[in-house]
Amino acid sequence: MTRTAEITRNTNETKITAQLAIDGEGKAELDTGVPFLTHMLDLFARHGHFDLMVKADGDTEVDDHHTTEDIGICLGYLFREALGDKKGIKRYGSALIPMDDALAQVVVDLSNRPHFEMKGSFPSAKTGTFDTELVYEFLWKFALEARINLHVIIHYGQNTHHMIEAVFKAMARALDEAVVIDPRVKGVPSTKGML
Repeated sequence: MTRTAEITRNTNETKITAQLAIDGEGKAELDTGVPFLTHMLDLFARHGHFDLMVKADGDTEVDDHHTTEDIGICLGYLFREALGDKKGIKRYGSALIPMDDALAQVVVDLSNRPHFEMKGSFPSAKTGTFDTELVYEFLWKFALEARINLHVIIHYGQNTHHMIEAVFKAMARALDEAVVIDPRVKGVPSTKGML
């Protein structure tokens, strides 16, 4: 089974080409124009064992909002497409990840019913040049386009960079668990008969 997808998305604000292989080796080829987001996507690919390529050219002279949001949209689309009919997957995944002073938890359900919840806040409005409010924008657009149920809980932390990094690592690990093919699962893991 090859679970891969690709997308090209061109708007007046961003031009993005991206590819995803769910059953990868954690390789990342990233040129987002947003250095902090590049860092987060790199560790997301590594910890989820996903192969991810993203090439983005956005209006970062305005700010990082459009590029970050549109990459979230693209990544969500890639997951939805690569998973196909979701036959045999575990469906649920969770991870609780520490990063020095920070502790973050992510729980996912690949339900085809998009929902996003995020509890916790960051002590700083920026980490480097990156607006930390964009983490929320990225995650909820990802959940919407992937059509997944995504819950993020930031239990605590003092360093904003560490807190966000814990979130992305936890999301990668939770998704990696949820997309695994379980030989015990016949068809889709739902009493409805579809996801």
